[in-house]
Amino acid sequence: MNDTDPSNTTLSELALFQLRPNFRHKFKSSEVKEIIKEVVTNRLKGKDYQMEQVQQWIKDICNEIRDKCMELKYDRYKFIVNVMIGEQRGEGVKMGCRCFWDEDCDSYATHTFMNHSLFCSVTTFGVYNY
Repeated sequence: MNDTDPSNTTLSELALFQLRPNFRHKFKSSEVKEIIKEVVTNRLKGKDYQMEQVQQWIKDICNEIRDKCMELKYDRYKFIVNVMIGEQRGEGVKMGCRCFWDEDCDSYATHTFMNHSLFCSVTTFGVYNY
């Protein structure tokens, strides 16, 4: 008998497979936005822009946000964390992105932090892995 043969799969095993996330386990933008806000504020509050430090700040912020999102237990979600830090010089900045996704399951959260010296824009995408 072959264990990989689909005919050996019981009805109860087939019933466990979900094509979409349970309503309670969907990516919630408001929860993720609070995580972003907390992490960015704790990491950058009172700091001045330092070009030599920015790369490490970005890595640390990305990793902490990703880890905290994983703790939310959104089953089968993949997280993409995008962090941009720049110096406040009175110039404008425009950012944008486009995604191809399932509007019913996938979403994002974003937050922008600013102080007298720097700005930080964070976007976290939650994409359901079918």
